[in-house]
Amino acid sequence: MTTLRLLPDADGIARSAAILKDGGLVAFPTETVYGLGGAATIDSAVQGIYAAKRRPGHNPLIVHVPDLVAAEKLAVFDEQSRRLAHAFWPGPMTLVLPLRAGAGLSQHVTAGHSSVALRIPAHPVAQQLLRATGLPLAAPSANPSGRISPTTARHVLDGLSGRIAAVLDGGPCTVGVESTIIAPGTPARLLRPGGIPIEALELVLGHTPSRTADAARPLAPGQLASHYAPDAALRLNVTTPNAGEIWIGFGPCPGAALSLSASGDVTEAATCLFDILRQADALAGPAGHIAVAPVPLTGLGLAINDRLIRAAAPRG
Repeated sequence: MTTLRLLPDADGIARSAAILKDGGLVAFPTETVYGLGGAATIDSAVQGIYAAKRRPGHNPLIVHVPDLVAAEKLAVFDEQSRRLAHAFWPGPMTLVLPLRAGAGLSQHVTAGHSSVALRIPAHPVAQQLLRATGLPLAAPSANPSGRISPTTARHVLDGLSGRIAAVLDGGPCTVGVESTIIAPGTPARLLRPGGIPIEALELVLGHTPSRTADAARPLAPGQLASHYAPDAALRLNVTTPNAGEIWIGFGPCPGAALSLSASGDVTEAATCLFDILRQADALAGPAGHIAVAPVPLTGLGLAINDRLIRAAAPRG
């Protein structure tokens, strides 16, 4: 299969929508990372996502829809979930909600759970594609499972060229880390830190969400212990790198080969995190070593640290 690289113009959107409606796979940009889209109502399309990514079948997918009306056709919302939706959608937040009876989604989307993960992306290209397709799109990150997430079309092609029909090239993603995933409740549960800082969630919820997850049977994506991993070994919270390590700095780090943000800005660091990890991996080589300077846990720093911890975890 030759993977097409399509422009985000009227023709590219129309060709992408046609591929998706026919059960094919198209990677497309969101504000967070590129997603690997397939029609969430077509079994073969959803199974194709798992196959292209070599993704474990017990790891559920996020379903993308264009608006709240479409979301409420797929899941049951309560007062708290509607409050979160109105505060953060469209945007980098995913809600895990009870699956509505008769929603029509492939059973493979939810990986056997009675809930579904939903998101309304803010990226204009994603919005145009969803409306042109007229279908909910299952769309995990467009990369081989467990590897560094893609924030450009080139990143997608590096990992999935020949495995998917097309990539819709909308340029670099602006947020740079995946969506925050939250399961509403008393208390709400933060299943994955992401593009919405926990401090913003707390203001809307009126409480701090709990952080409990089962990596053996994840309720949502991004909960596996090893994820986002480069080929090189990764060491965290390093202020003095070892000889031969490719050191990624944050803030003032004289001698660092690369920097997430020379000024110590966690928003800037999130935007470039995955691209910097790819650059460091290329410099280090598959048997090499990468060291990363400490990143604070405030704001998007919580999501950055979550990705780095999983990237550094032992690999199965």
